[in-house]
Amino acid sequence: MEKQPRSISQLSGITLRGMAMGAADVIPGVSGGTIAFITGIYEELIGSISNINIAAFKKLKNEGVSAFWKHVNGNFFVALLLGIAISVLSLARVVTYLLVEYPVLLWAFFFGLIVASAQLILKTVTKWDIKTVLGLTVGTAIAAYISTVHVTASGGESWYIVLSGAIAICAMILPGISGSFILVLLGSYALVIEGLKNLDFTIIGLFCLGCLIGILSFSRLLKYLFENFKNLVLAILSGFLIGSLLKIWPWKNAIGDAPIVVHSDGKEDWMMANVLPGNFVGEPQVLYVVLLALFGYLLVYIMDKFGNKSKKA
Repeated sequence: MEKQPRSISQLSGITLRGMAMGAADVIPGVSGGTIAFITGIYEELIGSISNINIAAFKKLKNEGVSAFWKHVNGNFFVALLLGIAISVLSLARVVTYLLVEYPVLLWAFFFGLIVASAQLILKTVTKWDIKTVLGLTVGTAIAAYISTVHVTASGGESWYIVLSGAIAICAMILPGISGSFILVLLGSYALVIEGLKNLDFTIIGLFCLGCLIGILSFSRLLKYLFENFKNLVLAILSGFLIGSLLKIWPWKNAIGDAPIVVHSDGKEDWMMANVLPGNFVGEPQVLYVVLLALFGYLLVYIMDKFGNKSKKA
Protein backbone atom coordinates (compact mmCIF):
# COMPACT_ATOMS: atom_id res chain seq x y z
CA MET A 1 0.00 0.00 0.00
CA GLU A 2 2.12 2.90 1.34
CA LYS A 3 5.68 2.49 0.04
CA GLN A 4 6.84 5.38 2.19
CA PRO A 5 5.17 7.48 4.89
CA ARG A 6 3.07 10.35 3.58
CA SER A 7 3.91 13.91 4.54
CA ILE A 8 1.50 16.11 6.49
CA SER A 9 0.57 17.95 3.28
CA GLN A 10 -0.16 14.67 1.48
CA LEU A 11 -2.32 13.46 4.37
CA SER A 12 -4.13 16.81 4.33
CA GLY A 13 -4.86 16.20 0.65
CA ILE A 14 -6.36 12.81 1.55
CA THR A 15 -8.54 14.52 4.17
CA LEU A 16 -9.77 17.03 1.58
CA ARG A 17 -10.68 14.16 -0.72
CA GLY A 18 -12.53 12.57 2.19
CA MET A 19 -14.48 15.78 2.70
CA ALA A 20 -15.46 15.78 -0.97
CA MET A 21 -16.51 12.12 -0.72
CA GLY A 22 -18.57 12.81 2.39
CA ALA A 23 -20.33 15.73 0.72
CA ALA A 24 -21.17 13.56 -2.29
CA ASP A 25 -22.42 10.66 -0.18
CA VAL A 26 -24.92 12.88 1.63
CA ILE A 27 -26.71 13.72 -1.62
CA PRO A 28 -29.03 11.09 -3.19
CA GLY A 29 -27.88 10.60 -6.78
CA VAL A 30 -24.17 11.32 -6.25
CA SER A 31 -21.51 8.75 -5.34
CA GLY A 32 -18.56 9.22 -3.03
CA GLY A 33 -16.89 6.45 -5.00
CA THR A 34 -16.90 8.75 -8.03
CA ILE A 35 -14.97 11.38 -6.08
CA ALA A 36 -12.48 8.76 -4.90
CA PHE A 37 -11.97 7.61 -8.48
CA ILE A 38 -11.44 10.98 -10.11
CA THR A 39 -9.08 12.16 -7.35
CA GLY A 40 -6.83 9.15 -7.77
CA ILE A 41 -7.36 7.17 -4.55
CA TYR A 42 -10.02 4.64 -5.56
CA GLU A 43 -7.86 1.55 -6.04
CA GLU A 44 -5.83 2.36 -2.91
CA LEU A 45 -9.09 2.69 -0.98
CA ILE A 46 -10.41 -0.67 -2.17
CA GLY A 47 -7.06 -2.39 -1.61
CA SER A 48 -6.69 -0.93 1.88
CA ILE A 49 -10.18 -1.98 2.92
CA SER A 50 -9.62 -5.52 1.65
CA ASN A 51 -6.44 -5.72 3.78
CA ILE A 52 -8.52 -5.55 6.96
CA ASN A 53 -8.65 -9.32 7.31
CA ILE A 54 -7.53 -12.23 9.47
CA ALA A 55 -3.93 -11.76 8.28
CA ALA A 56 -4.00 -8.20 9.61
CA PHE A 57 -5.03 -9.34 13.07
CA LYS A 58 -2.40 -12.07 13.02
CA LYS A 59 0.17 -9.34 12.36
CA LEU A 60 -1.25 -7.38 15.28
CA LYS A 61 -0.84 -10.41 17.55
CA ASN A 62 2.56 -11.57 16.31
CA GLU A 63 4.33 -8.41 15.13
CA GLY A 64 2.65 -5.59 17.03
CA VAL A 65 0.67 -2.45 16.32
CA SER A 66 3.21 -0.94 13.92
CA ALA A 67 3.11 -3.89 11.49
CA PHE A 68 -0.70 -4.03 11.72
CA TRP A 69 -1.01 -0.29 11.06
CA LYS A 70 1.23 -0.49 8.00
CA HIS A 71 -0.60 -3.55 6.67
CA VAL A 72 -4.01 -1.83 6.78
CA ASN A 73 -2.64 1.55 5.55
CA GLY A 74 -3.72 3.17 8.79
CA ASN A 75 -2.55 6.74 8.11
CA PHE A 76 -4.51 6.77 4.86
CA PHE A 77 -7.67 5.56 6.63
CA VAL A 78 -7.45 8.06 9.47
CA ALA A 79 -6.94 11.00 7.10
CA LEU A 80 -9.73 9.88 4.76
CA LEU A 81 -12.27 9.02 7.46
CA LEU A 82 -11.58 12.31 9.23
CA GLY A 83 -12.49 14.20 6.06
CA ILE A 84 -15.62 12.10 5.48
CA ALA A 85 -16.77 12.58 9.09
CA ILE A 86 -16.19 16.35 9.02
CA SER A 87 -18.11 16.66 5.78
CA VAL A 88 -21.04 14.41 6.66
CA LEU A 89 -21.59 15.89 10.12
CA SER A 90 -21.23 19.49 8.99
CA LEU A 91 -22.98 19.29 5.63
CA ALA A 92 -26.03 17.17 6.52
CA ARG A 93 -28.03 20.28 7.41
CA VAL A 94 -26.65 22.35 4.53
CA VAL A 95 -27.36 19.72 1.89
CA THR A 96 -30.90 19.02 3.09
CA TYR A 97 -31.52 22.80 3.05
CA LEU A 98 -30.19 23.16 -0.52
CA LEU A 99 -32.21 20.17 -1.71
CA VAL A 100 -35.38 21.88 -0.46
CA GLU A 101 -34.62 25.52 -1.34
CA TYR A 102 -32.42 25.27 -4.47
CA PRO A 103 -32.90 21.78 -5.94
CA VAL A 104 -32.58 22.79 -9.61
CA LEU A 105 -29.26 24.57 -9.08
CA LEU A 106 -27.84 21.82 -6.87
CA TRP A 107 -28.74 19.07 -9.35
CA ALA A 108 -27.29 21.19 -12.20
CA PHE A 109 -23.92 21.36 -10.46
CA PHE A 110 -23.85 17.59 -9.95
CA PHE A 111 -25.06 16.93 -13.50
CA GLY A 112 -21.92 18.61 -14.81
CA LEU A 113 -19.81 16.74 -12.28
CA ILE A 114 -21.19 13.34 -13.33
CA VAL A 115 -20.81 14.02 -17.07
CA ALA A 116 -17.14 14.87 -16.62
CA SER A 117 -16.61 11.90 -14.30
CA ALA A 118 -18.02 9.49 -16.88
CA GLN A 119 -15.70 10.91 -19.53
CA LEU A 120 -12.64 10.55 -17.32
CA ILE A 121 -13.41 6.95 -16.40
CA LEU A 122 -14.08 6.06 -20.05
CA LYS A 123 -10.61 7.41 -20.93
CA THR A 124 -9.03 4.93 -18.53
CA VAL A 125 -10.38 1.91 -20.47
CA THR A 126 -7.32 0.71 -22.37
CA LYS A 127 -9.02 -1.85 -24.63
CA TRP A 128 -12.51 -1.81 -26.15
CA ASP A 129 -14.08 -5.06 -27.30
CA ILE A 130 -17.51 -6.70 -27.23
CA LYS A 131 -17.22 -7.39 -23.48
CA THR A 132 -16.44 -3.81 -22.53
CA VAL A 133 -19.15 -2.42 -24.83
CA LEU A 134 -21.64 -4.85 -23.33
CA GLY A 135 -20.46 -3.90 -19.82
CA LEU A 136 -20.98 -0.20 -20.61
CA THR A 137 -24.47 -0.93 -21.94
CA VAL A 138 -25.49 -3.11 -18.99
CA GLY A 139 -24.08 -0.63 -16.46
CA THR A 140 -26.01 2.21 -18.09
CA ALA A 141 -29.25 0.19 -18.13
CA ILE A 142 -28.94 -0.84 -14.46
CA ALA A 143 -28.26 2.71 -13.25
CA ALA A 144 -31.02 4.12 -15.45
CA TYR A 145 -33.49 1.65 -13.99
CA ILE A 146 -32.43 2.41 -10.41
CA SER A 147 -32.72 6.13 -11.14
CA THR A 148 -36.34 5.80 -12.25
CA VAL A 149 -37.55 3.65 -9.36
CA HIS A 150 -40.09 5.44 -7.17
CA VAL A 151 -39.73 5.32 -3.40
CA THR A 152 -42.42 3.79 -1.23
CA ALA A 153 -40.50 1.73 1.35
CA SER A 154 -39.71 2.59 4.95
CA GLY A 155 -38.24 0.90 7.99
CA GLY A 156 -36.85 1.95 11.33
CA GLU A 157 -36.16 -1.36 13.08
CA SER A 158 -32.60 -1.92 14.31
CA TRP A 159 -31.95 -4.87 11.99
CA TYR A 160 -33.26 -2.86 9.01
CA ILE A 161 -30.93 0.07 9.76
CA VAL A 162 -27.97 -2.36 9.87
CA LEU A 163 -29.10 -3.96 6.59
CA SER A 164 -29.54 -0.53 4.99
CA GLY A 165 -26.00 0.42 5.99
CA ALA A 166 -24.56 -2.80 4.57
CA ILE A 167 -26.31 -2.33 1.23
CA ALA A 168 -25.74 1.41 0.98
CA ILE A 169 -22.00 1.26 1.67
CA CYS A 170 -21.56 -1.18 -1.22
CA ALA A 171 -23.15 1.43 -3.48
CA MET A 172 -21.21 4.31 -1.93
CA ILE A 173 -17.85 2.85 -2.92
CA LEU A 174 -19.01 2.22 -6.51
CA PRO A 175 -18.50 5.19 -8.84
CA GLY A 176 -21.88 6.14 -10.30
CA ILE A 177 -24.13 4.37 -7.79
CA SER A 178 -25.33 6.63 -5.02
CA GLY A 179 -25.42 5.07 -1.56
CA SER A 180 -27.73 7.85 -0.40
CA PHE A 181 -30.16 7.10 -3.22
CA ILE A 182 -30.11 3.42 -2.28
CA LEU A 183 -31.06 4.56 1.24
CA VAL A 184 -33.93 6.51 -0.32
CA LEU A 185 -35.08 3.38 -2.14
CA LEU A 186 -34.88 1.42 1.12
CA GLY A 187 -36.82 4.12 2.96
CA SER A 188 -33.99 4.78 5.43
CA TYR A 189 -32.57 8.06 4.09
CA ALA A 190 -34.68 10.43 6.22
CA LEU A 191 -34.04 8.36 9.35
CA VAL A 192 -30.25 8.28 8.85
CA ILE A 193 -30.01 11.99 7.93
CA GLU A 194 -32.08 12.95 10.98
CA GLY A 195 -29.83 10.74 13.09
CA LEU A 196 -26.77 12.58 11.79
CA LYS A 197 -28.34 15.99 12.28
CA ASN A 198 -29.45 15.21 15.83
CA LEU A 199 -26.36 13.11 16.74
CA ASP A 200 -28.54 10.10 17.57
CA PHE A 201 -25.72 7.67 18.39
CA THR A 202 -28.02 4.64 18.39
CA ILE A 203 -29.01 5.17 14.76
CA ILE A 204 -25.48 6.24 13.79
CA GLY A 205 -23.99 3.19 15.54
CA LEU A 206 -26.38 0.71 13.91
CA PHE A 207 -25.82 2.26 10.50
CA CYS A 208 -22.02 2.21 10.93
CA LEU A 209 -22.17 -1.45 11.97
CA GLY A 210 -23.99 -2.26 8.74
CA CYS A 211 -21.46 -0.23 6.76
CA LEU A 212 -18.59 -2.14 8.37
CA ILE A 213 -20.16 -5.50 7.53
CA GLY A 214 -20.90 -4.49 3.95
CA ILE A 215 -17.61 -2.82 3.12
CA LEU A 216 -15.36 -5.56 4.51
CA SER A 217 -17.10 -8.18 2.39
CA PHE A 218 -17.68 -6.19 -0.81
CA SER A 219 -14.21 -4.62 -1.03
CA ARG A 220 -12.57 -8.02 -1.52
CA LEU A 221 -14.78 -8.74 -4.50
CA LEU A 222 -14.04 -5.31 -5.98
CA LYS A 223 -10.30 -5.77 -5.52
CA TYR A 224 -10.44 -9.14 -7.29
CA LEU A 225 -12.45 -7.69 -10.17
CA PHE A 226 -10.08 -4.75 -10.59
CA GLU A 227 -7.05 -7.03 -10.62
CA ASN A 228 -8.51 -9.48 -13.15
CA PHE A 229 -11.13 -7.63 -15.23
CA LYS A 230 -10.13 -3.98 -14.95
CA ASN A 231 -11.32 -2.76 -18.37
CA LEU A 232 -14.67 -4.50 -18.00
CA VAL A 233 -15.15 -3.06 -14.49
CA LEU A 234 -14.27 0.44 -15.70
CA ALA A 235 -16.75 0.13 -18.56
CA ILE A 236 -19.52 -0.97 -16.20
CA LEU A 237 -18.72 1.84 -13.77
CA SER A 238 -18.82 4.33 -16.64
CA GLY A 239 -22.24 2.97 -17.53
CA PHE A 240 -23.37 3.46 -13.93
CA LEU A 241 -22.42 7.13 -14.19
CA ILE A 242 -24.14 7.64 -17.54
CA GLY A 243 -27.32 5.93 -16.37
CA SER A 244 -27.39 7.95 -13.15
CA LEU A 245 -27.76 11.16 -15.17
CA LEU A 246 -31.49 10.42 -15.28
CA LYS A 247 -31.55 10.92 -11.51
CA ILE A 248 -29.35 14.03 -11.64
CA TRP A 249 -31.40 15.86 -14.33
CA PRO A 250 -32.12 19.31 -12.81
CA TRP A 251 -35.72 19.88 -13.90
CA LYS A 252 -38.28 17.62 -12.25
CA ASN A 253 -42.00 17.90 -11.55
CA ALA A 254 -43.92 16.02 -8.89
CA ILE A 255 -45.88 13.02 -10.19
CA GLY A 256 -49.63 13.19 -9.71
CA ASP A 257 -52.10 15.97 -8.99
CA ALA A 258 -50.71 17.00 -5.59
CA PRO A 259 -47.91 19.60 -5.67
CA ILE A 260 -45.92 17.54 -3.15
CA VAL A 261 -45.83 13.76 -2.90
CA VAL A 262 -45.38 12.50 0.67
CA HIS A 263 -43.91 9.03 1.17
CA SER A 264 -44.10 6.56 4.02
CA ASP A 265 -40.61 7.54 5.26
CA GLY A 266 -41.51 11.22 5.46
CA LYS A 267 -39.66 12.38 2.35
CA GLU A 268 -41.57 14.78 0.13
CA ASP A 269 -39.54 15.20 -3.02
CA TRP A 270 -38.46 11.87 -4.49
CA MET A 271 -41.36 10.73 -6.72
CA MET A 272 -40.46 13.13 -9.49
CA ALA A 273 -40.52 13.00 -13.30
CA ASN A 274 -37.85 14.58 -15.49
CA VAL A 275 -39.15 17.40 -17.71
CA LEU A 276 -37.74 19.95 -20.15
CA PRO A 277 -37.16 23.49 -18.83
CA GLY A 278 -40.24 24.78 -20.66
CA ASN A 279 -42.48 22.29 -18.83
CA PHE A 280 -40.94 22.85 -15.39
CA VAL A 281 -43.30 24.02 -12.65
CA GLY A 282 -41.38 27.02 -11.30
CA GLU A 283 -38.47 29.17 -12.45
CA PRO A 284 -36.24 27.02 -14.73
CA GLN A 285 -33.19 29.30 -14.21
CA VAL A 286 -31.64 28.02 -17.44
CA LEU A 287 -28.63 30.36 -17.43
CA TYR A 288 -27.69 29.52 -13.85
CA VAL A 289 -28.21 25.81 -14.52
CA VAL A 290 -25.83 25.92 -17.49
CA LEU A 291 -23.20 27.89 -15.56
CA LEU A 292 -23.34 25.60 -12.53
CA ALA A 293 -23.22 22.49 -14.73
CA LEU A 294 -20.11 23.89 -16.46
CA PHE A 295 -18.58 24.68 -13.07
CA GLY A 296 -19.18 21.12 -11.89
CA TYR A 297 -17.74 19.78 -15.16
CA LEU A 298 -14.56 21.88 -14.86
CA LEU A 299 -14.19 21.10 -11.15
CA VAL A 300 -13.88 17.39 -11.93
CA TYR A 301 -10.99 18.04 -14.30
CA ILE A 302 -9.30 20.21 -11.69
CA MET A 303 -9.66 17.43 -9.12
CA ASP A 304 -8.39 14.91 -11.66
CA LYS A 305 -5.23 16.94 -12.28
CA PHE A 306 -4.75 17.36 -8.53
CA GLY A 307 -5.15 13.61 -8.05
CA ASN A 308 -2.66 12.79 -10.80
CA LYS A 309 -0.04 15.13 -9.32
CA SER A 310 -0.54 13.54 -5.91
CA LYS A 311 -0.07 10.04 -7.32
CA LYS A 312 3.24 11.08 -8.89
CA ALA A 313 4.43 12.64 -5.64
